[in-house]
Amino acid sequence: MSSSIEPAAEVDCIGLYCPMPIAMAKEQIDAIGVGEILKVEADDPAAEEDIKRWAQRVGHEMVDFQKEGGIMTFYIRRMK
Repeated sequence: MSSSIEPAAEVDCIGLYCPMPIAMAKEQIDAIGVGEILKVEADDPAAEEDIKRWAQRVGHEMVDFQKEGGIMTFYIRRMK
């Protein structure tokens, strides 16, 4: 699915631990337009639950999520 997704911005959180992935994702999603997609890559095991919960809590849409090896990739659509 992800090959058809064109993110407006990307955040590389590889090697960073909570709360940095969420802080960086929040900052970047605020910089893109409503309806655009943010791609976040992280390898902190806590990020899987943290980022999904954050996106849901603030009202953004988790368009896609992939996990390969230890790398997680989130595609989050800004909804407001």
